[in-house]
Amino acid sequence: MTPTRHVYDAERRARLATRHALAPQFRVGSPEAVTRAMTVLHATEPATVYLSCWARTESMTTVDVDRALYDDRSLVKQLAMRRTLFVFPRDLLPAAWSGPATRVAATERARMAKEVVAAGLVTDGNDWLDLARTEVLALLADTPEGRIAQEIRRTVPTIDVKVTVNPHDPWTAASRVLTHLGLTADVVRGTNTAGWSTSRPRWTLMRHWLGDLPDPVTATEGYREIVRRWLYLFGPGTEDDLVWWLGTTKTIARKALADLAAVPVTLDSGQIGWLLPDDLDRVPDPGPWAALLPVLDPTVMGWQERGFFLGPHRDLLFERRGNAGTTAWVNGRAVGCWVQDDTGTVNVRLVEPIAAAEQRLLDTEAQRLTTWLARFRVPTIYTSPAMRP
Repeated sequence: MTPTRHVYDAERRARLATRHALAPQFRVGSPEAVTRAMTVLHATEPATVYLSCWARTESMTTVDVDRALYDDRSLVKQLAMRRTLFVFPRDLLPAAWSGPATRVAATERARMAKEVVAAGLVTDGNDWLDLARTEVLALLADTPEGRIAQEIRRTVPTIDVKVTVNPHDPWTAASRVLTHLGLTADVVRGTNTAGWSTSRPRWTLMRHWLGDLPDPVTATEGYREIVRRWLYLFGPGTEDDLVWWLGTTKTIARKALADLAAVPVTLDSGQIGWLLPDDLDRVPDPGPWAALLPVLDPTVMGWQERGFFLGPHRDLLFERRGNAGTTAWVNGRAVGCWVQDDTGTVNVRLVEPIAAAEQRLLDTEAQRLTTWLARFRVPTIYTSPAMRP
């Protein structure tokens, strides 16, 4: 198919500002609206969910996010694409369960079954995993409020073991079995028993947590819906971007693009990007804006090829394993990071020169975040070179 038009990097940055609710006039009013604006939120670090919501709203508290996650349960944590934990809107869960989560669950099963045999624990890894899953589900069936991982491990001896195939990388059976049960949507990370920046969930049966479960969809339908939302929010993205973000194959990505009648466009990088057929109008510049985003924010992690907003700064703003640290943005470009000093004050560290007016925008955001955090220092294990002392 011949590309219909060219999308310049400046327009990609304008789309990012408006679709991702980052420019102030496009901010939204609830955790649910933030999550819809991003398709899903990264939840590998618990604090990221709250800080991603803060960046896209004018006034939101941690209580507001807790309400959506644990009271209304309109947002749900689910391991899916790239074996990554995300927060999903409740209505998108069936798409995750049928496609990305099922794919990762199969990989996890094969690996676990192989490694428990290699470690000398059992002779049939699949039988062991089936038994472990059954015992955990039976335990949780009697406790609708759920149990923390330590309680489950102590009560189910089958999973209270350490698996050592590689002496430098042992793993606990309890953690991996619970992860697998989460991938298959049998259990969910329910009520958090720790603070907002720490994860200590009560593992709960999905049917206890959600009540009436959403109607299932096929894998094809699931991937198509996830790709549709991704194209609207992250388009134009390349096929390689989509394959990476979904953690899937080119065959699956290409089928979803074809089913959606996605339209090719050319990009400044020389690559071909894709847009939805009803989303070809040019997006105007939203005007000056700045944003401070947390580690692994979904905007930063939305593409594999990030040159249109990162420029030459990838090695400074990402740690060596490919995880994004905090980022400071001006007009759609990542120009630095943010850190906190010993008093909890947020400070911006630049990786390139910016104009005085742009600095003032970042200073305003730094003050806004300092006030919101109330001097609380956010912990993280993802420290980019730019963030280090």
